[in-house]
Amino acid sequence: MKHLLLCVAFSLFGLQSFAAVGDTTFVQGNIVNLNYYNNFDSTIVFPNGTKSYQKIIMIFTLGKYVCPNNPQYCADWDYTVQNYLMTKTGDTIELGRLITPYANTSYARFPLTWKQRYTFDVTDMYPLLKDSAKVRIHYSGYSGGFTANITFAFIEGTPPRNVLGINKLWNKSVPFGNANNPITNTIAPVSITPPAGTVSSAMKFIISGHGSDANGCSEFCSKYYDVLVDGNAIAHKDIWRANCGLNHLYPQSGTWIYDRGNWCPGDKVFESYFPLTGLTAGVAKPVDVEFENYQIASPSASYTISGFAYHYGAFNNALDASLEEIIAPSNQEINYRENHRVGTPVIRVRNIGGSTITSIKFEYKVIGASTGLYTYIWNGTLAPLADTVIELPENYDLRTAPTGTNAFQVSIVKVNNTDDANLTNNSLKVDFTAAPVWENQIVVKFKTNTAIETSYTIKNAAGVIVAQRNAANLAANTLYTDTVNLPPSWYVLEVNDDGCDGLKFWANAAQGTGYIQIFRTSIPIQYSLKNYFSGDFGCGFKQYFSTAWPAQIPAVINETIFMEAVPNPASQLVELSFSNINKIEGHIMVINAMGMIVAKQAISNSKLSISVAELANGVYELIYVNDQLGTTAKTKLVVNH
Repeated sequence: MKHLLLCVAFSLFGLQSFAAVGDTTFVQGNIVNLNYYNNFDSTIVFPNGTKSYQKIIMIFTLGKYVCPNNPQYCADWDYTVQNYLMTKTGDTIELGRLITPYANTSYARFPLTWKQRYTFDVTDMYPLLKDSAKVRIHYSGYSGGFTANITFAFIEGTPPRNVLGINKLWNKSVPFGNANNPITNTIAPVSITPPAGTVSSAMKFIISGHGSDANGCSEFCSKYYDVLVDGNAIAHKDIWRANCGLNHLYPQSGTWIYDRGNWCPGDKVFESYFPLTGLTAGVAKPVDVEFENYQIASPSASYTISGFAYHYGAFNNALDASLEEIIAPSNQEINYRENHRVGTPVIRVRNIGGSTITSIKFEYKVIGASTGLYTYIWNGTLAPLADTVIELPENYDLRTAPTGTNAFQVSIVKVNNTDDANLTNNSLKVDFTAAPVWENQIVVKFKTNTAIETSYTIKNAAGVIVAQRNAANLAANTLYTDTVNLPPSWYVLEVNDDGCDGLKFWANAAQGTGYIQIFRTSIPIQYSLKNYFSGDFGCGFKQYFSTAWPAQIPAVINETIFMEAVPNPASQLVELSFSNINKIEGHIMVINAMGMIVAKQAISNSKLSISVAELANGVYELIYVNDQLGTTAKTKLVVNH
């Protein structure tokens, strides 16, 4: 076992890192070549259980190796990989499941050096992740080519709730559609008794559909199940993934774009959590899963399922916001489609406390950038155990970040206008690569294929469409050439395909091949489109870029615009009004005496209220920037609480 500071340890695995606190204990598990259908076991030593851990993450790293004797298939198929804990009592506990990608080496995403990390939160399994235990990888593949590496990260701290007990419910592959052996025969209710002190219970359920009968079931058909407690339905769930064409790991050499029975090639099988309402400590009640009624003459479908019931004590903290993920900017594999991003950062936050969260104050920055910290207060409703994705106002340092690898940090500084009870999960740092800078005039060459399902838009920082081609007014197999003027701003080129098969897909050859290309106007050289892959992009892709933006805060280039701030001095709210300008759109920046941007807000009309309640006393400069025209105006503001 190895103890490292959290911020150092996580960066070794390419994961997002907390800015401070606690130690992380890394436990190395299986390192194997997955060469054929088999179980791959490894005995490892977990921590002895004397410490408390706020989070336990299982990191599964999938890679490739050269298959001996040059077989026909090597890392070419979508195989199921299940990861188990073999307990001392003989139980087989599934910790996480994934499906391998179609990873033929001829595709650009899958050289022999390729690695993909999959993370599984196994915090609630802590009562079982102690001392010596065996970890098993069950590989369902009938060819080799993939490597597997399992590591556990035990992050010290206080968990959201203490787990008082775990009940194994089901762990099996069950037939589906067979009238002589209905699924209800093999999935029976399980009676469970929550232990003393239980405040709440929940069920974790993992399911994936396999096999394909005349209706495509279970891999290519959508069915459902209900969760029951004591005979009463408490949840209803479809067994389906409807977004495989947006897979972050693409393109692949097989049918990666086809939606499936709760899985996509190259991705995790997502688990579902259901609060088991109606359970009481010390009282036994049955928990059951009932599937949609389905029968077929020649059945070949099945579902692979795994279910557990967890019993929890009370929340350890009333107020605890956890910063779970920086989605963009980021170099994390799981967020490939959203990057390289410029403009508005995107994060995911979870409420792991017992009280509802209504506001969170964030600070964020590009580390080492001149303008320093940005602040933003999110307002909303976040119930206990819920999470939400938040888009932060633009950080201008993302426009001017240097080429190569940079670092971006986000921190939670206030929750519900007070200190968070748990500071150890309030900060994340992640590496990112800056989005490219393009010229202020580009040429878009867009050729349709036979399907006419693809369209594109280019939007500026204000969300205004500056160029577009819609499928409704396009002709088949036609080349369109558009010259687009791009004033200083950041932009996103967004390409969407209604058929989710891109402009080129090997299985839909009858649709022909289209393309989209972006050229400079100064010299006839194409810009590289990171997420394009020669048209094999599934449901679509985004390309973020900026154009000719100065490295410093914009200077006033139109002093005829008049901006007034009232009251001035101000303590709470400031009303801004404008004159000598026909149309107001853009944003307001608040600059402190050190030249740092301390607040930013979008504006789309001639009057705007901004809050200065969070600002320290002092003299500030208010700068208005028109994102399309580049014009600015400014005025002084005194804050005095």
